[in-house]
Amino acid sequence: MLLHTLSRSPAHAALRDCLAVLAPGDALLLLGDGVYAALAGSEAAALLADSGASLFVLDTDAALAGVRECLTPHAILVDDDGFVALSERYSRQLAWY
Repeated sequence: MLLHTLSRSPAHAALRDCLAVLAPGDALLLLGDGVYAALAGSEAAALLADSGASLFVLDTDAALAGVRECLTPHAILVDDDGFVALSERYSRQLAWY
């Protein structure tokens, strides 16, 4: 089980590369421009939901992007402490940027 972090927009190849290895039981934390991948109704959000991985979004980045209220219901908002907790729960991390 891995914790993936994605900080690039859904238009970037990093999302495609991440999806290729994302597996059920993994977690994905979206931060920076990556939060746009969790927009409700988007193709990226649908692909992430189909991956079977748990989806998390860094709350401050979603708020700064103005999308906090527009996220897919599958996304779980986490604060900095939540990010740390995810890092503790998943012993391995893979950053996509």
